[in-house]
Amino acid sequence: MQALWMLLGSFFFSTMAVGIKVASVSFSTFELVFYRGFVSIIFIGLVMRSRGTPIATPVPLMHAWRSIIGVASLATWFYALAHLPLATAMTLNYMSGVWVAAFIVGGAVLFGQAQQQGPLLATVLAGFAGVVMMLRPTLDQNQLFAGLIGLLSGMGASLAYLQVTALGKAGEPEERTVFYFSVGTTLVGLVGISYTGTTPWAQVTWAAAAWLVPIGILASLGQWCMTRAYSRGSTLLVANLQYSGIVFAAFYSLVLFGDQIPVIGWAGMGLIVISGLAATALRTRTLPNTPAEEH
Repeated sequence: MQALWMLLGSFFFSTMAVGIKVASVSFSTFELVFYRGFVSIIFIGLVMRSRGTPIATPVPLMHAWRSIIGVASLATWFYALAHLPLATAMTLNYMSGVWVAAFIVGGAVLFGQAQQQGPLLATVLAGFAGVVMMLRPTLDQNQLFAGLIGLLSGMGASLAYLQVTALGKAGEPEERTVFYFSVGTTLVGLVGISYTGTTPWAQVTWAAAAWLVPIGILASLGQWCMTRAYSRGSTLLVANLQYSGIVFAAFYSLVLFGDQIPVIGWAGMGLIVISGLAATALRTRTLPNTPAEEH
């Protein structure tokens, strides 16, 4: 069931990306970050109220760390998007699954159970290979610094995902984890637009304005599903299935924007799907958690 949560979360994030692509014609990056976070606060706040989930948390420092590294990862990814080709920035950010695998396998080595993680690690690497085949990233010599920043965005995302896992182990409700991350995102967006300014509404298209609320709701739903998947499922399995977002995005590009997918792209898509199925099958044969994941 946790595999389905990650697939659903990837679908929500990919659909949100469509909205960001449309809205970015009228709004700056920091404006989109702010609106995404602000709408998420309202949406998740209403969900928490309906479910009777209190805002107060017994582990505020854990939420603070998750927000800090999550927002830092988001900011570095936006920097990479601004200074690198889209395919390169996307690939570097999606290296988060590889970083998660590296941290988990490193922990498994410390606990003497590395052999139990080998097959799952192979599926993660295969899934990332599929991402590279689909996006075909490039990097010029004058883009090395931006490439390093993009690499850090993937590492930051992996640390954020591991912290989400830790919050789940601590018994934190998914909606409260998403709420505090939305607060951090809103604050960063607010600080950003205080320096860059806002777009006059007279210059905003109707299509861009219509996407502002859906972007926040889709972000909330995607974060909720992702948080539940990382909190309750196998970390390596969820990291692998996260690559499915590239597949959803490719279909959106093909149907909505008329982008063509070459043969190597279809092959990469197939590799992502096969690696996800293999990871799911492998995980069902192992214990629910390993000492590496618990720590």
